[in-house]
Amino acid sequence: MSGANSWLQRQRKTDLVELAQYAGLKNIDSLKKVELELALDEYLAENTATFQSDPKLANYYASRARTIGSPIKKDVDAPPEKLRVARRRLTKAAEEIALPAESSEEDPSSTSTAIARTPARALSLASRIPLPATPADVAEAVDRSTLALRTRVASVYKESGITEATHATRETLSSVSAVLFAISAFELYFLRPEILADRYAFTIPAVAFLGTSDYPVFIPDMFLLLTASFWSPALLWAFTSSILPSVAGYFINLKTTNNAHRGGRVTRGTPPAPDAVVDPLTFSIVKALISFVVYGQGVTFGGLISEVSIARVNSAVYGGYKGMLAGAAISGIFSIYDAVLKK
Repeated sequence: MSGANSWLQRQRKTDLVELAQYAGLKNIDSLKKVELELALDEYLAENTATFQSDPKLANYYASRARTIGSPIKKDVDAPPEKLRVARRRLTKAAEEIALPAESSEEDPSSTSTAIARTPARALSLASRIPLPATPADVAEAVDRSTLALRTRVASVYKESGITEATHATRETLSSVSAVLFAISAFELYFLRPEILADRYAFTIPAVAFLGTSDYPVFIPDMFLLLTASFWSPALLWAFTSSILPSVAGYFINLKTTNNAHRGGRVTRGTPPAPDAVVDPLTFSIVKALISFVVYGQGVTFGGLISEVSIARVNSAVYGGYKGMLAGAAISGIFSIYDAVLKK
């Protein structure tokens, strides 16, 4: 034999001795490792029918089967004639390989010919190899991601309804009525602590984690609603800042008169336009006049108005009666500007 089994050659001598004892091989004590490999290989080959199904020797018989089926092994075991034929074929193949190599040096077009002869399997394998991304590919990927993010943000913004709510809020606030309401709310904000005083309710304890201290909470004393100290100044401010100016603006309405001259006589079937129910300019003028007379001059109209209520309202509203005059002037300017825009 040309040599022991390759699997046996990879084993250590102690493993070979143990394997020989397991298989029942005798007289192995004086054998060297190479001799033991050969003896064990020959013994196991002769007793294939006995040990082939043994799991402990499965690797040996698998290696032996590969060795027997190898073409190189067959060539090695072949007669000398076949060896000589194989040698001649190898020489001829080497000459055929050398000839294209020499012609490729002489012919510049040999590169394209070699590419044309490249097997399709090799090309398919090369196409599956991942190549690093080029700067153009990276820039294109970034552009796609940016476009997708921009589209998503625009979609979320559109679905949230922020645009519609913003336009509706702007349309609501862009009117003279909104300006009048804002001025009245500003006056009422400063008047409320005077007529509905705050009372201590409870204390929010300090939070050491947030670094806050004790915070006392005050809420309006709702029991004052049952007393005259609330209703007297509250009704005075309501009449002078809202009720009387509204009544005057309804009856002295310049818009209604202007619409009647343009479209004919106003009848029961043709009511005035909804935005002309109260003339904002008349409202502002009457409010300024009443505020100056009542709060600036202290007129009580024969004792109908309490001097204490006048003083409380005048001291509570920001700027006193002058602040009320300034608010009336602002609303009057807005009403004139609105009328000019509607011409």
